[in-house]
Amino acid sequence: MKKYILEASVFLCGGIVMIFELVGSRVVGPYLGTSIFVWTSLIGIILGGLSLGYALGGKLADRKPDQRLLASIVFAASVAVVFVFFGKEPILSTLVSLSPSLRFNSVFAATVLFLPASIFLGMVSPFAAKLRMTDLGSSGATIGNLYALSTLGSIVGTFLSGFYLIPKFGTNQLLLVLAILLAGISAMLLLSAKWGAISDRSAATIIGLFIIAGVSVPFVQGERPGVLADVDTAYNRVWIHEGVQKSTGKAVRMFSINNENSSAMYLDDDELVHPYTKFYHLARHFDPGFQKTVMFGGAGYSFPKDFLGKYPEATMEVVEIDPGITELAKKYFRLRDNPRLTILHEDGRMFLNRSEKGYDVIFGDAFSSQFSIPYQLTTAEAVQRKYDILNDDGIVILNIISAIEGEKWKFLRAEYATYAGIFPQTYVFPVHFAENGEKVQNVMLVALKSKKKPDFTSGDPEMAGMLKNLWTKPIDRDIPALTDDYAPVDHLVQGTL
Repeated sequence: MKKYILEASVFLCGGIVMIFELVGSRVVGPYLGTSIFVWTSLIGIILGGLSLGYALGGKLADRKPDQRLLASIVFAASVAVVFVFFGKEPILSTLVSLSPSLRFNSVFAATVLFLPASIFLGMVSPFAAKLRMTDLGSSGATIGNLYALSTLGSIVGTFLSGFYLIPKFGTNQLLLVLAILLAGISAMLLLSAKWGAISDRSAATIIGLFIIAGVSVPFVQGERPGVLADVDTAYNRVWIHEGVQKSTGKAVRMFSINNENSSAMYLDDDELVHPYTKFYHLARHFDPGFQKTVMFGGAGYSFPKDFLGKYPEATMEVVEIDPGITELAKKYFRLRDNPRLTILHEDGRMFLNRSEKGYDVIFGDAFSSQFSIPYQLTTAEAVQRKYDILNDDGIVILNIISAIEGEKWKFLRAEYATYAGIFPQTYVFPVHFAENGEKVQNVMLVALKSKKKPDFTSGDPEMAGMLKNLWTKPIDRDIPALTDDYAPVDHLVQGTL
């Protein structure tokens, strides 16, 4: 078995690199979101660490080509992964409290948490190549085969983590598994160097380390007050926790997706918690007779539940890409099966592309996080499809987190231009600060397919209160409309264009 120890180590370390990178998005997601800034920082820093590791590993191998030293390098990678496990929460929470810059925070977090392990893992392949090289005449083939094994391991690790490991085991457990696996690889290299063979007993020990990793998470992590669930689904990192709402003093349960408080419900009644969700009821003002509706984004399904109770003759389809979120809503947020509610687990743009005309209202509330919006739902092509599937008096009501004026948070102006270029009428209703366009807040965009001018008064006091928030000042057209070809949504949200 000694002959294949180096090859197995290279293959496994190649897989661990990619698992580590994908898990990294779930490590930083609850604090920094999953925007393009986060992914750019993770990929860039990890690639930089691997490059530095390749160079250092090659130089170190030339000076001291000893397999025991390679074992120490792999063990150092294990320690670096353990550091991520224990250090991620204090480092990220402190970072977010000290700096408002998402780009700086993303680069800094990726550097501190993921650079050390990446350097050590990058050192493995060139070091193994030096140890395996016995004939200069075949050195090219030796190096090529080892790097091919490393790449093959990375491919396997990518598919394994994305399709199975992350949604099955979650972030914390996977980090422990990676750390213990690296310690096991280190042990194999050390035993092989010292005694020249790996027994079946040693192999069984390595397998046992996986079991230890799996059962050790509850003992290491411990309980966190108020946290009911910390779950990695196939698409998101989700926290479900409870607290008391300061403004009302009522007990509330919150559904947080990638650091965004995406939904909430009161434990003792069914009143809507977030004010912006009440603005979806503008639908009955602009189209009182609506019947068939669709909503993009589910989370805790707070508005769909409210909708079913208030409109007994209407139906709703909810397009939620993540089935894991729906299951959590059923378990923790009183979501029940209803013949008037259809839940579709698919990408919203794919739904739009295949849908036909027949909807009266389209509700939009799809976010990956506050800083990461599914861009494919924001473009002119997507808006045109919304226009096409609406009935003649149909409306779109879209939740946007943004400011209306100012240099930062330009996304609303871009989205407004996109809708205004297709719909005859487009209006915005700031939810929290009706007169202050520079405040970042929930802003409801309402697009009407009809050319008939609506009335912005109502005898219903609640409806009249929402209509009074109509933004009447001109909205700057300083940002071009979004298209499938040009949609820098993350940059617009951050005001960096």
